[in-house]
Amino acid sequence: MQDTDGNVIVSVPAGNPASRLGPPGVPTLAIEGLEKAYGVNTALAGVDLRVEAGTILGLLGPNGAGKTTLVSIVAGLRRPDAGHVEVCGIDVVRAPHAARPLIGIAPQDTGVYLPLTVRHNLRYFAGLAGMSKAETASRIEHVADALGLTEMLGRRAAQLSGGERRRLHTAIALLHRPSLILLDEPTTGADVVTRAQILDLVRALADEGSAVVYSTHYLHEIETLDADVAFIDRGRIVARGRTGNLIREHGSSALLLTFFGSVPDAARVAGAVVDGTSVRIPADDPAARAAQLLPDLGADARQLSSIEIVRPSLESVYLAVTGRRYAADAVEAVA
Repeated sequence: MQDTDGNVIVSVPAGNPASRLGPPGVPTLAIEGLEKAYGVNTALAGVDLRVEAGTILGLLGPNGAGKTTLVSIVAGLRRPDAGHVEVCGIDVVRAPHAARPLIGIAPQDTGVYLPLTVRHNLRYFAGLAGMSKAETASRIEHVADALGLTEMLGRRAAQLSGGERRRLHTAIALLHRPSLILLDEPTTGADVVTRAQILDLVRALADEGSAVVYSTHYLHEIETLDADVAFIDRGRIVARGRTGNLIREHGSSALLLTFFGSVPDAARVAGAVVDGTSVRIPADDPAARAAQLLPDLGADARQLSSIEIVRPSLESVYLAVTGRRYAADAVEAVA
């Protein structure tokens, strides 16, 4: 399979990733000062990241924040305007043919050959990867079992549901056991079963030593994985750390009031953060704070459309570091 520039998306030799982790002390992925713009629109504005072997990095941000651009540059599918990207110590721009064997990518848009069966799709991409027949058979059995595709190996991809195609799409990226795995919105449009299988497989891949960059706007998936987190917002990394550590450092309980119109003055109390028709009021005990505040609203209480108690989470981390509530479909920059 090729991108619009003719680059092979999965073209890698087979082998154990443990033998291709790079020199000791070198991270699987190292990004420094990465920049990319499309005309006057800035997608990436100086991104720095390191991902070690055996690590899951949740790359989080609303749609349009720069996640897909970042993943595409790391995979060698787009060129940066500035900065460096190395995979196991190899520069992906200067030495793409050396770096590509170390990378497995499942792009956001599902890419499978619909007329072919599931097995033939996997065999085809294994051939592009230079895998032997024996290893191909073994790896097909392994990824099919891990992603619930075993009973579908003889079915044409055109006969699969959306979730099943998503699983096949992910399996293709994992056949050659890459050192770095890039999953861009892997569960978009997926059913509950597919989502659970992909998350289980991500954990297993990290346990085997691969570094996984898991790009998504679904915060709860990263909380479930308890992964490392990098929040990207308007093309910049605005927070980085372990999920639990970030929540402890930045997360806080709050009372969130949403009104049918503008936020009344009575709700603009000390520490409140107004965002459109909503106001977030930090509180150790949000329920008690609501009981205290509602009488003060007087007639304005009739304009309330919702009252929400916000507990510490990655969403509250995002709000703390950006001053805005997390909205998965918000478009902050060119993707």
